Amino acid sequence: MQSPSTQYPVPGPPPVPFFVFEGIDGSGKSTQAGLLAAALEARGLAVTRVRDPGGTPLSDRIRALLLDPESPVAPATELCLYAAARAQLVHEVIRPALEAGRIVVSDRFTWSTFAYQGAGRGLDAGHIARLEDVSCAGLRPSHVFVLDLDPAARAARIGKRGEALDRLEREGDGFFNRVRNGFLERASAHPGLGTVLDATKPPEELHAAVMAVVEKFLEGGA
Repeated sequence: MQSPSTQYPVPGPPPVPFFVFEGIDGSGKSTQAGLLAAALEARGLAVTRVRDPGGTPLSDRIRALLLDPESPVAPATELCLYAAARAQLVHEVIRPALEAGRIVVSDRFTWSTFAYQGAGRGLDAGHIARLEDVSCAGLRPSHVFVLDLDPAARAARIGKRGEALDRLEREGDGFFNRVRNGFLERASAHPGLGTVLDATKPPEELHAAVMAVVEKFLEGGA
């Protein structure tokens, strides 16, 4: 049996809001995360914005390995590396920010692992859940926004960037269809935790929909 000092806290949302944006590559997560963070800061609220994987020196190095198109990564290795990067991010940035009363806005979190490594790679969801418990030590988001996008539209959006594709972006539509379905299944299984938004809508319209949900947390009614 674990001693009290090593037991993980009971999973649940933090008392200070912790918002996460999820979706396949090119769905506009980073744009919406930035708009939300800016809107909250304009109200004088303290905000910490992060991306997963990344956000700490160690997590950024792991991110570089994961996205390097020249580095072959086995599915199980990929899963463990994402969990390791997230564990450091939670320990070093997210949990301290929440404990300091700062709202956290994250570009990806655990649902990405269930979607990409679970639905996409076919890894066992039970294994992913156990790694989630270890890497997050019971921490769960207050709300998750899933930006839903058809993989065909993803390819067109990413192509417009004019940048070299990373290792995951090079996956085909079949993979991203499985990932998309993984996100939708996750949201369906957690209706009170997740909101699915049509990523083809204009950014301003999406931001308004996000703020309608966020307002409930700011008012203490969520």
